[in-house]
Amino acid sequence: MPSNVDKATSSVQPAVAKVKRIIPPQLVRGMRDILPPEWRWWNFIWQKVEAQARAYSFERLETPVVEKTNLFTRAIGATTDIVEKEMFSFVDQSDDHLSLRPEYTAGLARAYIEHGMLSLPQPVKLYALGPTFRHERPQSGRLRQFWQFDFEIMGEAAAVADSQLIILAAGLFESLQLPVNVQINSVGCPTCRAVYRQQLQDYYRTKRSVMCEECKKRLQRNPLRLLDCKEESCQELKANAPQMVDYLCEICKAHFVRLLEHLDEVELAYQLNPYLVRGLDYYTRTVFELWGQEGSRSALGGGGRYDNLISDLGGQPTPAVGFAAGLERIVSELKGREIEVPAPPAPDLFLASLGEAPRKKALRLFEELRRQGVRVTESFTKDGLKHQLEIANRLGVKFALVLGQKELMDGTIIVRDMENGIQEIVDLKKVVSEVQKRLAAHQSNITRATN
Repeated sequence: MPSNVDKATSSVQPAVAKVKRIIPPQLVRGMRDILPPEWRWWNFIWQKVEAQARAYSFERLETPVVEKTNLFTRAIGATTDIVEKEMFSFVDQSDDHLSLRPEYTAGLARAYIEHGMLSLPQPVKLYALGPTFRHERPQSGRLRQFWQFDFEIMGEAAAVADSQLIILAAGLFESLQLPVNVQINSVGCPTCRAVYRQQLQDYYRTKRSVMCEECKKRLQRNPLRLLDCKEESCQELKANAPQMVDYLCEICKAHFVRLLEHLDEVELAYQLNPYLVRGLDYYTRTVFELWGQEGSRSALGGGGRYDNLISDLGGQPTPAVGFAAGLERIVSELKGREIEVPAPPAPDLFLASLGEAPRKKALRLFEELRRQGVRVTESFTKDGLKHQLEIANRLGVKFALVLGQKELMDGTIIVRDMENGIQEIVDLKKVVSEVQKRLAAHQSNITRATN
């Protein structure tokens, strides 16, 4: 039995504190990290986008990620799915209604007006590349933050601008080794579209019993969106729906014919798709999409003409046409087709050091080599030479430089050929020029061997 002292002691023992479990942070649903190994695909796409921009004389303009909400409600359309369901909108500390951009065109149109680009030689050709945001149900190839590249031609009404943008887009995918199926339609202008809209409503009113609930709402508010529904029952109805091309006014019809003639001239294959409407209210006349491999109805990109958008936003009447595509979907397509993309260039040189004093000297030498354009790498946090050379082998470098205490005292450095293991002692002061000479000789040997 415990004594009274034991009882007293036990009564004052501190309670064991419960350890609070810290839950690790996780990604927000619909967002993703782009990890280092994935950047080879992203960089490959960016390089091709920038090459096309240079070839067709487009200049880069980046808009803010956050814009005023009414920019998008006015530009995209208050009854579109994007505005009604998908925008990330909030009220900030100044009671301003703001939204994360769901697409690029509205922001670029705002920038065109705000910066007085109408006074520049027309057309103004702009491109952009960055993240956009939509609160959609996350699925393969469709995230809530997704990256887009965007091309816009502002200040040109002629059909040749439409055709050049389509040619640019198709050529871009060709350079990505992703040949596309170009789908084209015309949605007319507000005048002839009003007639078609009535015909569409008359047709679908007799089919309400088999329409999905969402399309019943669209019937009054945005009937053109009936043609874009993915529900199987609505797809069947679409097959017999009136076609916009039958209701085009003479001006819209002439524009469409000229566009097709331009594409025929450069022998660009395309398919007329009378039910292609796209999901944004600002489109006039030309709309197009670029579908993936044959048989696929998944659009890798798309765009169209928007002749009234800039004036609707308060600018002067300015015809324009644009095109955009999502990078995540293109990356997925590249991987799915097992298309090889270039790996980042491997370093040419590894700089190994042994001891604290040699490491300080190696740090300075590393910066000198880098400034001279040598692709050099290191592992200054490692001490053992064996371990450092294993890293050099794994990286596939051509030469390794080894600087130890003896070499530092002698004013020399060891140059090791990683292919044959031969080592030479070189004057430390001349090592940069010596390395450059050896790398040039190595590249020359490779060129001769491949010719």
